[in-house]
Amino acid sequence: MVTRVAAIGVSHWHSLYDSAYLRHLRSMDDVEIVGVHDLDPSIAAHRAKELGGDAPTFSDYRQMLRDVKPDFVLALGPHSAMSETAHCLLDQRIPFIMEKPMSFNARQLRGVVEKADATGGFAAVPLSNRYLPFMAKAKELAGSGVYGPLTHFYMRLNRPTSARYAAWGASWMMDPKVANGGCLRNLGSHGLDAFVYLTGEGEQIEVTGAHLGWDVLREPVEDYASVLVRSGKGVLGTIEVGNGFPHDGTDGEWKAAFRSAILTFKDGVLKLSTPDGQEVLPSELKENPSFTVLRDTLKAMGRGESPPISVHDCYRAVRLIDLAYIAAGNPYGTAEV
Repeated sequence: MVTRVAAIGVSHWHSLYDSAYLRHLRSMDDVEIVGVHDLDPSIAAHRAKELGGDAPTFSDYRQMLRDVKPDFVLALGPHSAMSETAHCLLDQRIPFIMEKPMSFNARQLRGVVEKADATGGFAAVPLSNRYLPFMAKAKELAGSGVYGPLTHFYMRLNRPTSARYAAWGASWMMDPKVANGGCLRNLGSHGLDAFVYLTGEGEQIEVTGAHLGWDVLREPVEDYASVLVRSGKGVLGTIEVGNGFPHDGTDGEWKAAFRSAILTFKDGVLKLSTPDGQEVLPSELKENPSFTVLRDTLKAMGRGESPPISVHDCYRAVRLIDLAYIAAGNPYGTAEV
């Protein structure tokens, strides 16, 4: 069976770049891309051309849904339009996967969660860092308790200058009225979702402090954020994100500390330190995590199962993002829990 997929809001850079969802979908033998939408016809045409040029393009996604009747939707677009798109897809009972943060703020996303629950809708999110070997090992150690409980978590993700957004057709990311924030709104989901996932807690988690910075790029949205969180069971977390890396690449690190062990992932090396010494663990990915999360989501949808990573998971992270903006002084005035 071939799954007919339509894409909404392909001005989002992840359509072709970084996560490159459309390229991954195009590589799947059992997927056909049947429609490409963006409010800017030239961007929709560019994305379609990059995929081979045979998918029809639309500037009205509702018209696209009526015309092509997709089995599944990849929903992207600017943050300010995401929740409206999600409500439309849920109303029409169309299964979809939507890029984080799935909304302008947590209050909007809460409405999407409630509708998904009420309708039984299939609403997935590609939080692909859950597929990292670090995450699998950290989850295993947290569950087994062999080195005691999880006590601390740390994540740093510093990506290149946000000038890449404009170069990739997503200049809206620099407009706080559309993006509702900068690196924290965009990248914060990865670390905060990891903290939620590893602790197994949700709304028991609180933000205990946050700092934002604009001094590297001097753009309308922040280019640095540091967030402190604490779980209901006392696990502490520090999440740092930014757009200040000076060239193409990432300055990143993941760390999970247990009572008598520390698991780290940095510069491609996954290492477990215990009282017995240090052990380097396998960390090579069998395939791109963005491909994996799309494939697993489509399989779950085809089997009539719930999404492997759902709108509920996204909400838990976005709630913490909004609380962090509030803790930092609510600079955009639109963080709402």
